[in-house]
Amino acid sequence: MSGCPLAVAICTVLLSGPPVTPAHPFRYPEAKYAHGELKYVNGLPVLTVEGTPDQIGEAVGALAVRPAPQMASYPEDLLTHFHLQFLWATFVHAGKKMVQHFPPDYRAELEAMARGSGVDRDRLVVGNTLFDLKKVLACSALLVEPGRSATGQPLLGRNLDYPSLGYAHEYSLVTVYRPAGAKHTFASVGFPGLVGCLSGMNDAGLSLAVLEVFQIKAWRKRIDSSGIPYALCYRRILEECATIGEAKELLEKMRRTTITNLALADRNGVAVFEVTPRCVRVRRPQGGTCVCTNHFCTEQLAPFVPLDVFDTFDRYQILDQAARGHGKLGLADLHRSLDAARQETETMQTMIFEPAALRVHLAVGSCPSSAGRLKPLELAPLLGRR
Repeated sequence: MSGCPLAVAICTVLLSGPPVTPAHPFRYPEAKYAHGELKYVNGLPVLTVEGTPDQIGEAVGALAVRPAPQMASYPEDLLTHFHLQFLWATFVHAGKKMVQHFPPDYRAELEAMARGSGVDRDRLVVGNTLFDLKKVLACSALLVEPGRSATGQPLLGRNLDYPSLGYAHEYSLVTVYRPAGAKHTFASVGFPGLVGCLSGMNDAGLSLAVLEVFQIKAWRKRIDSSGIPYALCYRRILEECATIGEAKELLEKMRRTTITNLALADRNGVAVFEVTPRCVRVRRPQGGTCVCTNHFCTEQLAPFVPLDVFDTFDRYQILDQAARGHGKLGLADLHRSLDAARQETETMQTMIFEPAALRVHLAVGSCPSSAGRLKPLELAPLLGRR
């Protein structure tokens, strides 16, 4: 469990109460606004924004956050779901302190998003810091290096598992960022209102996906409240790095908040970073693959008495069995494996990144998303600058 009392409280409360089911599935309205445009590409909602942090934040707020008021209330709904609504003011206070540690560009983007959306700033603050103040994100990933890949190129497949509450799965959104200056353009698979990145790929093909971790060796530091929230760290990697090696070098320089796994693939290979506030350990492929769920595997970080939180070991075993074969693994193999490791009501996004082709295959809109059809999204034309 995390050393943060808020995380301990959430992890120890049992889920209860029926999910909220909307009468009609949500659909983003297609529209343009100043420096942004939202449209559907192959049935997937894609928001493209560009310019300065103010311009990007205002466009995200107007095109994605404002039309999705139910998602703006998601942090409060999540606390209510866990019978922790009495902690709302505590989360707001802690979140505001964390915002002070945001890089200036991201802080400016958050403020512009609040202006552009008309949504209460406190909700956006908690929505962008809740990940680091709790442990509820339970995901799975299977990575394949070129020698084991049926495509001859690296593959990164992942499930994003999170409480849907009966509606959040309908609000998945691909946001393409074209920031001003020399930064990489990148696509983030997430939800409206997120400044950081949970899953994404940049124009160099570098792809990543975060998986939360719940335990670490007793004497290892597990949280640094003065650090940069992990989703912002991983967005910065996509903006500034082209390879796994560059990502490790940059990540080690950043002050990080908490413990996570980070699955990465570039045009040449794959790896898993086991990340703490104090160190970054790298797991390389074994037998041409890497498997990752919600626990540390390296001897330096793995706890002496590991707990199977959110079935992390069971999901790991399912993916590991799929990876142990002698044949090559293709898109269909990864899709089947991710579906086998799914969580029925929480697998909200399933995706496979092809870094060399600048392509992602994405299933969203229902739970479990892994049971749905993966739709290819060609990112190369979207990541080019106007």
